[in-house]
Amino acid sequence: QVQLVESGGGLVQAGGSLRLSCAASGAIFSRYAMGWFRQAPGKEREFVAAIKWRGSSTDYADSVKGRFTISRDNAKNTVYLQMNSLKPGDTAVYYCAADYWGLGTRIISDYEYWGQGTQVTVSS
Repeated sequence: QVQLVESGGGLVQAGGSLRLSCAASGAIFSRYAMGWFRQAPGKEREFVAAIKWRGSSTDYADSVKGRFTISRDNAKNTVYLQMNSLKPGDTAVYYCAADYWGLGTRIISDYEYWGQGTQVTVSS
C-alpha cells in the first residue's frame, strides 16, 4: 500500500509559478513510477506528466511541455511538479499517482494509488 499526500497548490496569476509536492509513504517509493494528472471542473481527468523510478525517463502532455517539470527525490519519498508560465487553462485539481509496475504511462487505470488532490487556480 502507498499513501500519497499532495501539497503546494494555490492561487496564482497567469505567468506565475507553483511547485507541487507529493509525499509518499507505506512502500518502497523508489520502485514506483509516479504521475501527475489534473481534472478541471466539468472535464475528465487528464495526464500531465510522469517519471519512472530512476528519474531519468519523463513524459509530458503536449499542453504543458516546456512549462512544467516533473522530478523526484527517492531519498525523501517525494515527487515534484514545477509549473512555470501558468495559464488560466491550467486551473484544475492536481493529483499525484503511483504505478507499482513502473511503466509511467499516460493511462489513468495503470496507476494503483492516488492522492486526494490539490487545487491550482490561475487567474487572468
